Amino acid sequence: KLNYFQQPQDIKESDFLKFLQKYGRYSFLAPSQVQPSFSAFYRAGDPILIYFDSSSVLSTLRQPVKMGASGLCVDGNPAGFLDSKSTSCTRIFANLSKSCVTDPALDAASYYRDFTVLKVPVKDTIVQSMKVIYEIEFGGTHGIQSVSVRFKVSNISGNSGSSLQQHFTLHFWVSAPFLPRLLLSLTLSHMLPRSGNPGYITGAPLLIANSGAMQHMSILRSEGDGSCSQFLRHTVQFGRNTRTGCKLSLSPILEESDCSYIQQKLNKALQGMNRAEDLAITGSAHLTQAEEWTAILIQNCSVQAVNCTSCCVVPVTLEIQILWTKVGLLSNPQAQILGARYFYQCRPLK
Repeated sequence: KLNYFQQPQDIKESDFLKFLQKYGRYSFLAPSQVQPSFSAFYRAGDPILIYFDSSSVLSTLRQPVKMGASGLCVDGNPAGFLDSKSTSCTRIFANLSKSCVTDPALDAASYYRDFTVLKVPVKDTIVQSMKVIYEIEFGGTHGIQSVSVRFKVSNISGNSGSSLQQHFTLHFWVSAPFLPRLLLSLTLSHMLPRSGNPGYITGAPLLIANSGAMQHMSILRSEGDGSCSQFLRHTVQFGRNTRTGCKLSLSPILEESDCSYIQQKLNKALQGMNRAEDLAITGSAHLTQAEEWTAILIQNCSVQAVNCTSCCVVPVTLEIQILWTKVGLLSNPQAQILGARYFYQCRPLK
């Protein structure tokens, strides 16, 4: 129904081999051939690109939308290709006479002047050249305790045909000693976006609770050299299977002869600093509602499972298994989680 260009052909079993010979081939490309952000043509929902010739800036066509209960205008919303829709929002002016002359939102020419719309997405390579990551720690009434910034940079060429893409991230952390547990829970609950209302939305983060605080479930993330990142982790998304792996150096850990200490360090590397205790059944769960959470089952490795009675058995793999279903009306079913399990696989440490 969404094919706007031609009527698709029906393929029967008798002529399947004919089509396979004509179209069947591997679909992957070498990394140098991949255009990470744009294809040769616009696809439904893609942002419509515009180009400011005077400043040589590539941007997107915007369609303001309302935000929040007040319905105030947000101008950063991109217009999507083949996404026909009307929006309305409210603007507040402290001085209407002055704004009428200076505010671009009231200037009709600002909606068409000095830029052109690209017929198709640009074909130049997008270079993800720089990431800026702020880590901000705060402690309730004590305010911000510390701010750190990390950068990820890469070399870029001086070709005039290339585009430059930057990423900016803010991570907020609560200093638990500064906050009562209830206030800590309420603070984190308001910080985290919901993952559906009430049911989970595919691609939304799984919500977990640990010591009365709500967080996103996460798994290991590797750096560019394949080593395990000490700060960044992949967020586990509902309905999307994910596999990741990385190299963890055991040299500093092996200096300790205590097997339980080594197991504890590896467990923290696999499950994160804060071990998940409960999983939200729905995407709009509240910490104060116990019936909206389910305990995560933990299946640890046993020494007998690896036929080792005297060696140190350490976890090397963590598999997170999520069981879910759809509930409610057939016209509007909602995704709801039934249970979850952490399944560890181990091996003897030589």
